[in-house]
Amino acid sequence: MKRVSILMAAAAVLATATAAQAAEQVNLQLKWVTQAQFAGYYVAKEKGFYSDAGLDVTINPGGPDIAPPQVIAGGGADVIIDWMPSALASREKGVPLVNIAQPFKRSGMMLTCRKETGIASPADFKGKTLGVWFFGNEYPFLSWMSRLGMSTKGGAGGVTVLKQGFNVDPLLQKQADCVSTMTYNEYWQVIDAGIPAGELVVFKYEDEGVATLEDGLYVLEKRLKDPKFVDTMARFVSASMKGWAWSRANPKAAALIVLENDETGAQTEKHQVRMMGEINKLTAGSDGTLDPKDFDRTVQTLLSGGSDPVITKAPQGAWTHAVTDKAKGM
Repeated sequence: MKRVSILMAAAAVLATATAAQAAEQVNLQLKWVTQAQFAGYYVAKEKGFYSDAGLDVTINPGGPDIAPPQVIAGGGADVIIDWMPSALASREKGVPLVNIAQPFKRSGMMLTCRKETGIASPADFKGKTLGVWFFGNEYPFLSWMSRLGMSTKGGAGGVTVLKQGFNVDPLLQKQADCVSTMTYNEYWQVIDAGIPAGELVVFKYEDEGVATLEDGLYVLEKRLKDPKFVDTMARFVSASMKGWAWSRANPKAAALIVLENDETGAQTEKHQVRMMGEINKLTAGSDGTLDPKDFDRTVQTLLSGGSDPVITKAPQGAWTHAVTDKAKGM
């Protein structure tokens, strides 16, 4: 009996080792630091959705000095998370990114202004100083200003653009009349800093008709010619969407999983739970499939950049349903 037990134990170890060896490696590059914005991926890893799909997924956090298109172009990732304006701009500049899935259905981008500045509508932006994120995040803003006919060079008929760090300090210190915020993150930083919602005016890009797609999954075009890679990505997307569904059903637990993966220790439970609630609003209703109408809307917004558009022509081959169509059958 002892010999049988030893053999069974050895067989179990061998089976585990074989399964681990068989798991396909996938490197995912996030657009930003570890936070609930990416909960679906951390949940999929923690809950075994990836391992069940035969995948060993490494999730690499981003940051202010990390540009996902550059990472994947340099071979540092198999798949990246990026906003579509950044991805399409990169594609036009020679990095052939293709959207394979769109877990985020809606945009969370906003401009948040102090009410005391007198800003009540976009027309009141004239002559004001607006904080804007760059590193690829400025494109929707520039398109919006072009649509409003407002120069971003300053002057009475235009706006002064303040290159905003990834914080809300310019608004708190009254260096800017408005700053860029996300519904799930920086807006709440303003609130937590002591400025009540009643003293703020918020303009959501969705409401202004200039929303562009955020947090899509992108790969290099040449890799989609390999059926094996398409299958790997289909399993990755399928498992990831299970992670997002679990996050919507268990928001607090999902936020805690994110916190467990935050090696910096910079995040708080209060902020991540709140963020998870807001993020769930953006992913609700998505099965990961990109809606071509949303793509077309994003492209038209980017093309409306006046003399300096984000992209100069409508891109061809910038998205595919090959991965999500396959993922639906898994």
